[in-house]
Order: sequence, then C-alpha cells, then structure tokens
Amino acid sequence: HSVKMFDASANRALSGSEIMLCTLFSLRVLWFIWWLDPELTYGNAKPFVFTQGHSVCNRSFFPCFDTPAVKCTYSATVKAPAGIQVLMSATQSTYLEEEGVYQFYMEYPVPAYLVALVAGDLIHADIGPRSRVWAEPCLLPTAISKLSGIVERWLTAAESLYGPYIWGRYDIVFLPPSFPIVAMENPCLTFIISSILESDEFLIIDVIHEVAHSWFGNAVTNATWEEMWLSEGLATYAQRRITTETYGAAFTCLETAFRLDALHRQMKLLGEDNPVSKLQVKLEPGVNPSNLMNLFTYEKGYCFVYYLSQLCGDPRHFDSFLRAYIEKYKFTSVVAQDLLDSFLNFFPELKEQCVESKAGLEFERWLNATGPPLAEPDLSQGSSLTRPVETLFKLWTTEPLDSVAAASSADLTKWRTFQTVLFLDRLLDGSPLPHEVIKKLSECYSSQLDSMNAEIRIRWLQIVVRNDYYPDLYKVRRFLENQMSRMYTIPLYEDLCTGTLKSFALEIFYQTQNQLHPNLRKTIQQILSQGLNPLPAIDTTAVTTDTPAMVLEDKVSEATNGAISLRDVNVSA
Repeated sequence: HSVKMFDASANRALSGSEIMLCTLFSLRVLWFIWWLDPELTYGNAKPFVFTQGHSVCNRSFFPCFDTPAVKCTYSATVKAPAGIQVLMSATQSTYLEEEGVYQFYMEYPVPAYLVALVAGDLIHADIGPRSRVWAEPCLLPTAISKLSGIVERWLTAAESLYGPYIWGRYDIVFLPPSFPIVAMENPCLTFIISSILESDEFLIIDVIHEVAHSWFGNAVTNATWEEMWLSEGLATYAQRRITTETYGAAFTCLETAFRLDALHRQMKLLGEDNPVSKLQVKLEPGVNPSNLMNLFTYEKGYCFVYYLSQLCGDPRHFDSFLRAYIEKYKFTSVVAQDLLDSFLNFFPELKEQCVESKAGLEFERWLNATGPPLAEPDLSQGSSLTRPVETLFKLWTTEPLDSVAAASSADLTKWRTFQTVLFLDRLLDGSPLPHEVIKKLSECYSSQLDSMNAEIRIRWLQIVVRNDYYPDLYKVRRFLENQMSRMYTIPLYEDLCTGTLKSFALEIFYQTQNQLHPNLRKTIQQILSQGLNPLPAIDTTAVTTDTPAMVLEDKVSEATNGAISLRDVNVSA
C-alpha cells in the first residue's frame, strides 16, 4: 500500500515521496523488529513479533523519512497465519479472515517512529467506552482487573485539561518481558511491558504518562531529537497534572520526589558539567538519538515546564495556554522557540516583565546550561507521604543504631509503593552499609518485602548484593530465575559483577540463559565478560552488533551503574 508523505510542519506535500509499505508476518527483518519464539512469551503457545520505532529504528522496518520533523498518514496490509492477531498504531483496521489479511489506516499524520506493529497470541477485553486491553490469554484477567474503568477516568481528566482526545480509541497492548523499554506511546495503541502489571502504582504512572503523550509528543512533536524534552518534559508535566486531578497532590509530590531523587543520583554519577544534562543537547553525527535519552529529558524538562506554569500564578492558566498550544500546533512538529514564543504571546504581561531574561533563570540558560534544574517544584503538599520515609531512613543510618526504634517506627506493608522504593533507593545510595545495619534491616523487612511487587523486591536485592549479605543471596537467585525482563535483570547482574559475586552471577546466567531473549543474553554476557576471559559463545542468531539492548544500555551513559537503571526512567520515548 502506498503511503503519501508530507512535511506536516510546512503543511505541504513532499514531491515524489510515495513509498511502498508491505509488511508480511513471514518477513524476517533484523534489528528493531523483535521476533520471539513461543518459549519467550508468557503463554509458550505461539510466536510473537513487535516493532519498536523510537527513535530512528523504523528505517529498518520500512522506507521512510525517519525524522520527527516529517509526519505522514499511512496504510498497511499485513498477512498473518491463522490464530495470530495483528495490531498496528492506526485509527482504522479490517480483517479478511478467508485471506488472513489485515488492513490498517492511520488517518492523521504521525512521525515515522510512531508507526508500530505487534502480532501474536493476543485477545482483548473492553475496559471503557473507547478503550480495550490486549494481552496473552493468561495475562488478560490481570490486565482487566488493573485497568477496567480507570483509563477512561484518566482520559477524561486529560481532556478537561488539554482539550479533546483526537485519536479516537485508546487501546493498550501488554507485551512479553523482552519488550526493551517500559512503555511506548504509539497512537491509538500504547505498548506496555507485561512485567509492570504487578506494580500497581508504577502501572498507573506509566499508563498516564502515555496518555499524556497523546497531546504532547504525538499531536505536537519535537522537530529534532536534540529537543526531546519538548515531548518528555511536557508529557511528564501533563502526567502529573492528571495524577493531581485523579489521585491528589500528595501522591503526585511523592512520585515527583522519587523521580527527582533519581535525577540527582544520575547527576552525581555523570557530573554537573556533562553535556547530556542540557535540554538542548547537541546530537553529533553518527550518534543514535536514543543515547541522549535520560532523566534530564524527563525531569529537568519537567522542572522547566513547571517553572513556566508558576510564572502564570495559577496552573489552570497554564492549562489554558497548553490547550491553545495544542490547538495551534497539532499534527505538526515544533522547536523550543515555538513553545516559548507562544507562551510569551499568550501571556503578554509576562512578556512585558521580561521573564525570559530573569537573572539566573533565563530561558536560554534553562535550555543550554549543564547541571541540575535551575529551580525545582515545591513538594510540600506531599510531606505526609515523604516525611515518614525521611524519618525511617534517618533512624536506620544514624549512629549508634537503635534498631528497635527504627523497626517500630513504620509498617512498610501499609506504605505506598513509591514510599517504599524511595526508602530503599536511599539505602541503596548509602551502600555498603555497616554489617549490623544490613543484618537488622534483613531481620525487620526481608520477609515482608518478599511478598511485595518486583519494583520493591529488586531494590532490596540490590541492597543485598551491594552489601555482600550472603544470608539473602538465595533470594537473588530465585528472582533472576523467574525474570526475563531487562529492567529486572540488568541492574542485578551489573551489581553482582561490580562486587565479589561474579561467579555467582555466572552460575545463575548459565542456568537461565535459554529463557532470555538473544539480545538480553548478549547484553548480560558482555556484563559478565568484563574483566574475564571471553565467555563461551552464545547463540545470538539475528542479533546485530548494535542491538536494541545495547542502545538502551547506553541511554543513561557509560558512567552509570546499577544505581541508575532504566527502571529509574519512564522510558516511553
């Protein structure tokens, strides 16, 4: 099917730019089309395939202008074997059963990276008037129980803030643990890793973030990858406005405190003068734009947008501006100056005050200075949730240790997930801890944490590893034996290989490698090979040298380690 492409930012057709897109299920393209044998799915029943286009990966999928500056509509014909459900990020679809042919059409212009395909043993259930969830049969009941009814609540809240949802349907598909990132905001069809289903609060934030991208990123897109914050910073701000409307300011402040903690942790590792901490980062020739994606893109971008909202005096006034911004630029791509000029024109009184040149907070400095945000949000409305975390952390890290007082000061089983991970992250930052402290921590919390979600458990297990606490190492083994997701394996393998437990890591890897996707196996093999003789060859058929796994591994920086992992970033592109 021909795809007519045009430059949406210039609102003109691109002459001679019809390309052919014919996607066959049997086509075996390497690199960013991920082919999974049945054993790598949850159901172990049928093969599975998905694409991941962000940021410049869809050029391996179909011929295209692989830049966010160019948008197009598209149509696609996909042929698949009987019993394989095919989905795409499209507004319309039909299925000719007798021919096994699916036809898709996206009626609104989108950048190439938002064209997405998934196919496998997928079934669906409606969870709202314009939403359904797709998952493997064994996962569908869990997905329904987690999301039924509430996605519409989030969409309605977003519409009240930023105007109509323009994409028609908002469906969600849960992918196997080989999906290399947490979530991807493909229009009409959000991709989310199934591993996150057990972590309710992370699931909430991840889906709401993708909902926010329907306005910021999908409707209005950054024209260059050097300004990814225009999508991620604005989407993070919108996500937090939505959570404030639906769950209250305290919860939003808690989640923000957790993310800003991670930002400062990354800053400490990278150094304040690292150029990747700029919002307008320079993309050198030959560099994959995904390598520039980090917490600064999200959280420093968010802090700048939050600062702009505070200049207005009332966030509702800023909401009105963002509605007008979306209406003016929807289906086009923009640069930072478009946003800032629109902001000053919408608020002429601020333009008269020359807020863009306020000493120390100049817009230009926000964009081009390295280091932390020039200003951070007031999170005092979350103190009822963050203060207990600070108190407990202080009790456990003040000498001499009063373990009785520390153990009795809080019941982690009654805490929110974000409280517990914030506490554990701070313990992780302080590791290695005195042996008496880690021993008492294990006695107080280890059995409680065993029954909690993976976001909590992995942090406790990283603490165990970094403190060489051998009594709990069997839990590390058990965790890795049951995980196939990079976000729950890579951080632990990195920590195991940094310390004295590399042989333990090797043993686990050799026992579990067959249940891992080849790309993930290769990444772990490279971690394990550092400082050792080359490991025996592993079958990595269909894995290229520059695999998606390794590109994602570079997203933060070579300077990072297990303390900063992709689970610290809502990597939704």
